[in-house]
Parts: sequence; C-alpha cells; structure tokens
Amino acid sequence: MDIRQDVDRVLVTGADGFIGSHLTEYLLSMGVRVRALALYNSFNYWGYLEEFYRDYPDSLEVVTGDIRDASLCMKMAEGVDVVFNLAALIPIPYSYIAPQSYVDVNVKGTLNMLLAARDAGVRRFVQISTSEVYGTAQYTPIDERHPLNPQSPYAATKVASDKLALSFFYSFGLPVVVARPFNTYGPRQSARAVIPTVILQALESDTILLGDVSTYRDFNFVADTVKGMVAAGMCDEFIGREVNIGSGQSYQIKEMVDLVGELLGKRIDIQQDTRRIRPQNSEVRLLLCDSSLLRQATGWSPEVGFRDGLALTIDWFKRHRSRYKADIYNV
Repeated sequence: MDIRQDVDRVLVTGADGFIGSHLTEYLLSMGVRVRALALYNSFNYWGYLEEFYRDYPDSLEVVTGDIRDASLCMKMAEGVDVVFNLAALIPIPYSYIAPQSYVDVNVKGTLNMLLAARDAGVRRFVQISTSEVYGTAQYTPIDERHPLNPQSPYAATKVASDKLALSFFYSFGLPVVVARPFNTYGPRQSARAVIPTVILQALESDTILLGDVSTYRDFNFVADTVKGMVAAGMCDEFIGREVNIGSGQSYQIKEMVDLVGELLGKRIDIQQDTRRIRPQNSEVRLLLCDSSLLRQATGWSPEVGFRDGLALTIDWFKRHRSRYKADIYNV
C-alpha cells in the first residue's frame, strides 16, 4: 500500500505529542489528509500540533478527546483508511508510581481503537510499540525473534497492547502491523527523556544531574523514526507481524553526554541523582537494533547520523528552552 496513492485519510492518535506530531507533519507534507487526536484540555491547547496546524487548513482535522473514551474512538475511525496508534503513557519512572493509569491508557485505550478500527473497516492498523518490550538484550543485535522481557509496568502494558493488536489480526482479520521503534530523539521531545534533560541542563550549567549513565541505547532521529513507521505500516509483508525500526548503533549514555558537551563547546560534569535511578531489576542495560527486515522489505535506512541529529536537536532546544523547566526533575 503506497500511502501517497492509495490512502485518503489517516488517523493519528497521540498526534499532539513528540513523535505523533512529527508523524502528522510528515504525512501532511506527503499530501495525505490527517485526522489527529489531541488529548482534551480546557485550554484547547493542541500540543505540538500548534507548531504547524495553520499550514494545513484543508488537510488537517484536529479532534480533542481521550483514547479511553470508546465512543469517541468509534467516531474517529469512521471514514479512515489507516490508523497510526501512538496514544500512550510512556514515561517509565511514572509507571512505577501510577501503573493503573498505564493499563487504562495503553491497554484499554488500544482495545478501544482496535474495536473501532475493526467495526469501521479500516484498511490498516499500525500499532506503535517500543524497544522497551525486549528488556536488556539477551543477544545483539536485537531482531524480532528476541524474547519479550518487559522490565517496567510501562513495558508490560506495551507488550499487552502489541499482542492485543495482533490478536485482532488473527481473530478478526484486521490488517495490523506492529512497528517497534528503538530510542527516538529530536526536536519537541519531553524533558523527561534523557537527551533533552542533558541538553537543557547543559545549557544552564556545566554540571548536570543524571541517574545511571552506564547503559546503552540505540538512538534514532525522529525524522528517521517516522519514515520508518510509514514504511513499515504500509508494507503488506508486515501485516500480522512485528518489525523493528532502529539505527543498528548503540551509545552509552556517558558517550552521549560527552558528545553533547563537545557540540556545546564545554566539558559537562555528571553528578548522580538517586531519584533518577530505576529499580535495579527494572533497568534495561543494553538496546541495539537489528532492522534488517525493514531495510530489506522497504529500502528504509536512517538518513541522519547521531552527531548531526544531536546538533539539530541542540539547536531546537536552544530556541525553545523557555518552554522547559530545566531545574526540575521530570518524572
């Protein structure tokens, strides 16, 4: 399925967030009409859709609501060809505090969208997963056959929602693709993520507070992630399957901090903050992606190297730093 030729309208849930807003903007730039779900609030604030919604007056429809509302999901799915389901609670530390909320949003919310998509006859349902479902790598690189070992309540709810989505393929014939990006970074990301918190703190001081800096992550620039999502989601070969999206390179958090310092022209000292350390058995030590399935089937490959992506991200945060509270730990 070529999204530019065969699709009239796409629904993106979680469109007001970091990755969701980039995906929405990318689809709009391709000439696709998008119905975008933004979480309701009394300010009528549309999150990062505020950055560009006026540029697409005829092709962007913003709906405010909540994926936990089953009737709203039914209405949103009407007249839609493809669903990209990104709506989720994602901060891992907060999942230790409020695990019930993660079940309600990530599992029950996904169920609401699956039922709505099935009943509306949606032609493709793209469930957005996370590399956290694998836990610490048992072998590298991590391919789609790697065992699932969720080490946090967040990761457990994503395993549940992914498998629930695949069950709708087996049970009802809903054309489901589970797209599994590794660690995405870039402009608009929340300060609760490690790269933004490093950049924002480093812009204010030569000393920053972090948790465990010995872990390794496969970092991917957001533009590459969203292109991978579309490529995976529209590939018929991946219906009823899970597919990884990643760079195939892994960096230790300490290495990332040093590179941010180099790009800022300063030496960054790290002080450990015990509040930021995950429970010992919950910490994922190593993530390294094998995305050969996606590369071979679609020709997708990352276009933005880590150094260049960090430079672009730093530039964006320099221009938008007033939006963030660099002196407060974002759970």
